[in-house]
Amino acid sequence: MSLWGGRFTGAVDPLMHEFNQSFVFDQRMWDADCTASATYARALAKSGVITAAECAALVDGLAAVRREWAAGAFAAKASDEDIHTANERRLGELVGSVAGKLHTGRSRNDQVATDMRLWLRTEAEKVRGMLKDLIQCAVGRAEQEMDILMPGYTHLQRAQPIRWSHWILSHAWSWQADLERLIQLTERFNKLPLGSGALAGNPFNIDRDFMAKDLGFTGIVPNSLYGVSDRDFVAEFMSWASLTMIHLSRVSEDLIIYSSGEFGFVQLADAYSTGSSLMPQKKNPDSLELIRGKSGRIFGNMSGFMMTLKGLPSTYNKDLQEDKEPLFDTVDNISGCLQIMTGVLSTLTVNADKMKQALSVDMLATDIAEYLVRKKVPFRETHHIAGRAIKLAEDRKAPVSSLTHADFLTLHPAFEADIVDLWDFERSIETRNAAGGTSKSSVLAQIEQMKEWLASV
Repeated sequence: MSLWGGRFTGAVDPLMHEFNQSFVFDQRMWDADCTASATYARALAKSGVITAAECAALVDGLAAVRREWAAGAFAAKASDEDIHTANERRLGELVGSVAGKLHTGRSRNDQVATDMRLWLRTEAEKVRGMLKDLIQCAVGRAEQEMDILMPGYTHLQRAQPIRWSHWILSHAWSWQADLERLIQLTERFNKLPLGSGALAGNPFNIDRDFMAKDLGFTGIVPNSLYGVSDRDFVAEFMSWASLTMIHLSRVSEDLIIYSSGEFGFVQLADAYSTGSSLMPQKKNPDSLELIRGKSGRIFGNMSGFMMTLKGLPSTYNKDLQEDKEPLFDTVDNISGCLQIMTGVLSTLTVNADKMKQALSVDMLATDIAEYLVRKKVPFRETHHIAGRAIKLAEDRKAPVSSLTHADFLTLHPAFEADIVDLWDFERSIETRNAAGGTSKSSVLAQIEQMKEWLASV
């Protein structure tokens, strides 16, 4: 059954039917479509367009359609152009001609816009829970493994000693920002477009505020032209997902490097690794590599849809059918990636000894400069002096910790005998005790701050 016949007398080319239909992918919105249609039936009754008995028949029929979908028993037909056509066709089979009154004043333009917002709101709530689980996993791990020290890197070069917990939390904070953004964008798109009609509005005095409340929206889309054409919420969700995937990709890259034989800092659980078809010794971090790879896929979904949007004239155009497949694919893949990352992080084995062995005393060069700063020597001067100390040790082909007090006195008279006590990684880390630093007190404060925030969302 087509929802747009009447003026057409010729048969549709079968190839055009396949080209035009979206049921094969938009059927996943079956629950949103049934839910929104039931609310619309109640609104029609409220405005006097249908009787209470007709409304009851429609609502009960839609509940039966929903049950068929839930049980996997819904029988699609070749003529089902999309989920809206399919559900209305089946509704007619169940309740008769009264089903034809359901579409009064409603267009598929405002219908699909409503279904998509309902569907995405439900999926965003699931994704929100997955992201929260990942953050909680990171916080728990950071709290348990506080005493593990490791090199911190800049430019992929060893820079300064840090706590492993500090590294974990650095990613948790980016995920926290992602979760905040997801909450904000969900609040932005939780507005009802239903009642906008095809573009000009509904002529039957439909109570849009009633429908918004019934469907859990916080308000209505205030302009009908905007209501049927707006897909900013799709673009924004995919943009959000792209940035979140970049964050997942970056932690994946770190862990891929740290799990390599050259580093050996961590080992992935067998559950999240694969072997080689040729080399039996290999244990590949395929879970992380797939997350890293899917970040490009999700960004491609977003950028491709942006190009679809950019040249559209006002209100609804069929091009907007191209919103669904990239959105569905984005939701599916970011959901999978978040769950896999949580699994990887929760089962990861840390080699604390390897991390400790990777610490080298040259990473304490900044501590030399800071030692002199505490002796009231200007930092720019101390930085230069610390560099000379490193050069002196390199010239001797020895670690900087081998320099004696006398050696340091040749560089500056402010050095005292306690300079030789500087070569302690724990001591260095504990000096970084400002808020946000890598000292134990600072990391514990971050953990408490994150726990408080998690309890609030």
